[in-house]
Amino acid sequence: MRYALQWLRSLLFVCQMYVMLGVIGIGFLPWAVLSPRGALAGCKSYCRWVCWSAGWMVGLKTEVRGTPPSGAVLVAAKHQSFLDILMIFGSLPSGKFIMKRELLWAPVVGQYGLRIGCVPVDRGKRGAAIKKMVADVARGLARPGQLIIFAQGTRVAPGDVRPYKIGTAVLYEQLGQTCHPVATNVGVFWPKRGIYRKPGVAVIEYLPVIAPGLDKDVFLARLEEEVETASNRLMREAGFAV
Repeated sequence: MRYALQWLRSLLFVCQMYVMLGVIGIGFLPWAVLSPRGALAGCKSYCRWVCWSAGWMVGLKTEVRGTPPSGAVLVAAKHQSFLDILMIFGSLPSGKFIMKRELLWAPVVGQYGLRIGCVPVDRGKRGAAIKKMVADVARGLARPGQLIIFAQGTRVAPGDVRPYKIGTAVLYEQLGQTCHPVATNVGVFWPKRGIYRKPGVAVIEYLPVIAPGLDKDVFLARLEEEVETASNRLMREAGFAV
């Protein structure tokens, strides 16, 4: 009975979440068309709405640990579900994502993503995609912000193991920016797929920075070790048996 009630609450939460995506997207559209600041404000409003409504509708609180960066930096994060996207973006002053090109066709998400400076990438072309990604990012350096990349390239459910992609290391080397790793446990409460949302405290944690100048392989190994270790700690804290 308790599971069924939580599932129903989760269903209502998910439905209103997508309704509000359209409401907030349309509401901020005139400002977003006129200025990227309007698009940024609209995206942040949606992040706040989802995190707030998750708290009272399904009992899922959110917590940001560590110090979110400002300025032109690289943010390399673990990705477990849609919630970590919202929490990371909502905690940064001017975030922009490396995102898969297919999202350009998603209503609201694609249009707002371009307005805030996200960089679309065709993940199916590998080497060519990395070169284009670096070139696109370099052309956008005049617009300050925090460039967010999911280091494993996709959502990874708690307990699954996926390699860290070389594209993150290439960006780190060629941009010469400080890297801010981010760990998370959100997948314990908000799954990669499905309706059910588990009550608890979803956490993202900004870890100690990695200074520029490391060899690509050394950087990638360090990033993986630090993010996976911290994410496992957060998941165990949430009651997940790693």
